[in-house]
Order: sequence, then C-alpha cells, then structure tokens
Amino acid sequence: MSKRRALVTGAGRGIGAEIARELARAGYHVLVSSRTAAEIESLAQEIGGEAIVADMARPEAIAELKARAGNVDILVNNAGTAISAPLHKIKMDDWNWLIQLNLTGVMLCTQAFLPYMLEQGWGRIINVSSVAGLSAQKYLTAYAATKHAVIGMTRALADEVATKGVTVNAICPGFVDTPMIQQSIENIMKTTGRSRESAVEAMTVTNPQGRLIESEEVAFAVAFLADERARGINGTCLVIDGGGLRR
Repeated sequence: MSKRRALVTGAGRGIGAEIARELARAGYHVLVSSRTAAEIESLAQEIGGEAIVADMARPEAIAELKARAGNVDILVNNAGTAISAPLHKIKMDDWNWLIQLNLTGVMLCTQAFLPYMLEQGWGRIINVSSVAGLSAQKYLTAYAATKHAVIGMTRALADEVATKGVTVNAICPGFVDTPMIQQSIENIMKTTGRSRESAVEAMTVTNPQGRLIESEEVAFAVAFLADERARGINGTCLVIDGGGLRR
C-alpha cells in the first residue's frame, strides 16, 4: 500500500481522535481537523500527522481546510454534535446550527475532496452517522433528522460513484463512551436527580449488551471500510450497537 492520505474531521477528542489513531496505526498519513487547536495539535504530534483547525459549521472554513489539506484518498466525516430536547422547545438557531454542522458540513466537505478521488479512480468516504439515523428516539428529533439525511446522502452518492473506484459508507454507532455522552449522563443526573448508575442505565437500555460502545470499536470499523479489501462494500450502514437495532 502506498502512503495514502486520510482526513478525519471532528478529531479533537472521542470517536474522531480514536479513528485518527487507528488509521495511523494502519499506515495512513492522517490529517486531523477540529475547532480546537490544542487538542488536534497534540494528537497530530502523537500520530505523526498534520493538524488543521476548521469549524465544519462554516462553509468558508471548509474551503480553507481543502486549500490547506490538499488532496486526500480517505475522508472521514466525523464532525457533529447532538441536541436533546422536545421538538417544541428547540430554538430555530439551534436547529439551523445542527443542520449546518451535521449535514451541510458533510456535504461541503465531501464536495471539496471527492473530485480528486474520482480523478484518480480510488477513494473512500466514510460518514459517521448514528443509529438515530436508522431509528427513532424521543427528544432526539432534530439530531435524528440530520443523521437520517446523512444516511440518505451516503446511499445516493454511493450509487453515483459506484463505477468510479470510490466507495461511500456510513458508520452508525449507538451511544459511545465519549466526553459528549458523559456530559449527557451528567445532564440526566442534574435534571432528574438520578444516580450515575441509573443515568448510565438509561443510556444503555437499547443495547442488549448493557454497555456503552467504545470509541475503538467505531475506529476499527472505519479502518475496515478504508481498507483496499473493502472495495465491494458500498452504500452500507454499518451498525455498532450491540444488536439493539434488530429488535
């Protein structure tokens, strides 16, 4: 394998950081992007990669990211966030921000880096979605809307480039043990008065294994889809939730 180049967005911590480490271990030259300079600069030094600060909710930042990163062979659209609230309480600014980051950012980043992949006849685009993009859960209406849309975009683009040597797939994890989920657990404790054990149980009730998914499990799936031998996997949503979605 030549030294292929991979870009991971939202790589400052959690899933994104672990994906970057896994791809580096697999032999790729990894570029990491995030809004927080200190986090990605430390990570880039750790894995021997490159750090580029970019806010994926800002179209001009994505254009700058492309200019600085150049061409990549593998694009991992991981940047995203969640809002948990009843739909009637979601503010328009929050709705628009969620769509801009979770959906439009994925589209613009893919649009920026796809032409080179098509030109060379090889590429991997891996979108980190969620089981919320395939199922429904109360209080995650806005988040689920963006993740459903990412899956629709993944499947449509996969057909579009199927004969071009490029594959497009999505990873759909359940609740992953990340700083964002830990904050959600803290919020449950604060708003409901539940114990930490009870709050964690609320987050893991949909997983038959009774646990949070680990970031390294998601990273392994990304590295698998990036591999040359995964060329026959296209338009797939790889679910990592302990088997809960099949129920």
